[in-house]
Amino acid sequence: MKDLPLTVRRSIELLGLVLLGSLLVIGNDIIMPIIMAFFISIVLLPVFRFLKKHKFPEVLAIVLPILLLAIILAGIVWFFSSQVSLLVADFPQIKNNINSHLMALSDWVSSISHYSTKEQVDFINKNTNELVGFAGKRASGAAVTLSSLFVFVGLLPIYIYLMLFYKDIILRFIFMWFQPDHHDKVKEAIYESEVIIKSYLVGLLIQVTYMTVLLGGTLLIIGIKHALLIGVIFAFLNLIPYVGALLGNIIGVLITITSSTELWPVVTVLAVIAGVQFLDNNILMPRIVGSKVKINALFAILGVIIGGNVAGVSGMFLSMPIIAVLKVIFDRTDMFKQWGVLLGDARPQRSPMQFAAFRKKKGVVNKPGVEH
Repeated sequence: MKDLPLTVRRSIELLGLVLLGSLLVIGNDIIMPIIMAFFISIVLLPVFRFLKKHKFPEVLAIVLPILLLAIILAGIVWFFSSQVSLLVADFPQIKNNINSHLMALSDWVSSISHYSTKEQVDFINKNTNELVGFAGKRASGAAVTLSSLFVFVGLLPIYIYLMLFYKDIILRFIFMWFQPDHHDKVKEAIYESEVIIKSYLVGLLIQVTYMTVLLGGTLLIIGIKHALLIGVIFAFLNLIPYVGALLGNIIGVLITITSSTELWPVVTVLAVIAGVQFLDNNILMPRIVGSKVKINALFAILGVIIGGNVAGVSGMFLSMPIIAVLKVIFDRTDMFKQWGVLLGDARPQRSPMQFAAFRKKKGVVNKPGVEH
């Protein structure tokens, strides 16, 4: 490959990216559960090794961590559903609050425009059919997504079990893919990828816990209704880099507006979310994750958007660890090192345009009587 011209190598790289992207788009229903299972199996590896070290049978050493994970997820689902049930129980009051907000909004629109309340109602009724049709299409799409989710969750424990059971075969395949003189770099990349994935996913689990406690607990003490539900929704949406925090703020405000007719709870929720987010981004999360691999914000956002378009929520969630692992691999290969630089956040001390290799050479002055 190194003997090929540079333009040919770059063309092969770009073609490989296109083929990889096409493969992810076409087979995302198959590939995403495998990637998710791979990451989770790496997180469960320390528990598996601990049980094996204490003479547990291999099958039991694999099944017990999976059961522990299932119990934790079941507890999260139970907590979330209990908070949603409290919100559902308040629907009559929520309906009255929404009517109050709509009346206030209607009066404000009438005061700044020539549209009367009757004209506003007629406009809403005229667009109701379109809204219902759109909601029906989204509901049918949600039903398909829900069925895919059940398949996803059903296959996940099977994949995790098989990956832990056959991990030595997978490792042997990876080493056989490379020349023996590259095995030291391969081993280093595997170890670093394992550390990055474990620290990232375990850190996210810890982040969800303390974000729910900090945000939900603070709002609960202040007296905001459905404080714990706002806390848990924001904590999970915050797992999606950059985009999730914005969605969490919007949903928190909507829940607060529907639960109260006053303005101060909305301002309080936004202020508390801002404070908790500042604490999370600048103090807590950097200490918990402590990853040596830094991804620049541009490709973090692009990864989230592309992952969401390719595989929905799971793609958005997995985008960051996938990019981090790719950067580890790129940094250790001469052929793809430039891609590792592109994904990273290590800015050069000065513009590459000022490097000697990029500066335009001065023209050669011809001496009289000398031909060049």
